[in-house]
Amino acid sequence: MKQVTIIGAGTMGNGIAQVFASKGLQVALVDRSQEALERAVATIGKNLDRLIKKERLTEVDKSLALKNISTFTDLRESPTADADIVVEAVFEDLKVKESIFGTLDEMCKAETILASNTSSISITKIAAATKRPDKVIGMHFFNPVPIMKLVEVVRGYGTSDTVTQQIIALSKQLGKVPVEVNDYPGFVSNRVLMPMINEAICTLHEGVAGVEEIDTVMKLGMAHPMGPLQLADFIGLDVCQSIMEVLYYGFGNPKYAPSPLLVNMVSAGKLGRKSGEGFYKYEKGSKELVVASQFVRA
Repeated sequence: MKQVTIIGAGTMGNGIAQVFASKGLQVALVDRSQEALERAVATIGKNLDRLIKKERLTEVDKSLALKNISTFTDLRESPTADADIVVEAVFEDLKVKESIFGTLDEMCKAETILASNTSSISITKIAAATKRPDKVIGMHFFNPVPIMKLVEVVRGYGTSDTVTQQIIALSKQLGKVPVEVNDYPGFVSNRVLMPMINEAICTLHEGVAGVEEIDTVMKLGMAHPMGPLQLADFIGLDVCQSIMEVLYYGFGNPKYAPSPLLVNMVSAGKLGRKSGEGFYKYEKGSKELVVASQFVRA
C-alpha cells in the first residue's frame, strides 16, 4: 500500500495520518474545515518535534513525514479515487459513517479497502452502505495514536480473510500490534473498559466514595496508570455515553445502561478535559487535572 486517505482531521485522524506518513505512505488528509486541517498539521509537527527531542527521530525524518501529507477540504478533489486504503476517523454517528462509506464505494477503485476507526459502531452496518462488504473492516487505533501500540482489527460479517490479513500486515508495518476481533458491540476494548468506567461513575453517584478516592483505589489497587474517572475525562464523557448506549441497545441488557450521573453531566456540557470540566477541572490550554469537580448526584 502506498496511497492512503484519512477522513477526519481531529485528534484520532491527525494521529493516524502521522503514523502512516512517518512510515513513508502518501497521505491525503480530508476534513471539511480548513482550520481543522491546519491545526492537525501543526499538531503533527509538534508531535514530531517531541520525538526529535527524545532522539527517536531526526529533522530529516520530520521533513519527509510532513511532505507525505497533503490536505483537502473536498473529498472529490483528493486522490481518494486511487487510494489503496481509506481510513474514516470522524465522530461516532452511524448515519454519518454510512453516508461517507456510500460515497467512498462509488468513487474508489474496486480494490480499495475501506476501514473505519470506530470504537464501537458495527462494521457490518457500515459495510451495508457499500457494495463491497468484503473490503470493509475496522481499524480501531487508540489515543494517542503515535504512542499506543494496539490496533483492534475488527472483522465485519462479510469481511474477507484476505482483507483481514492485509490490514494485520499493514498494522505491523506501521509499528503497531494488531489484534483480530469479531464485530459485536464495543468489540473487546470498549465492551470491557466502558462498563468499568460506568460502574465507577455509579459508585460515585451512589456516594460510596469521592472522585479522587475511586481513582486512587483503581490506580494503587489495580495498577491502572490512570483512574477510571480521570480516564473518562480524557476520553470525553459524551463519547463514554455514546459507547454505553451502543452496548445497551446492541445487547438489550440493562446492565449496560449509562449512569444517570453520566447522562446529566453530558447534558450539562461537562464533557471532561475537552470542555475544561468533567469529574475534574482543567486549566485552559493544559492537559493536567486541577481538582475534583463538585456536582449534584442526580
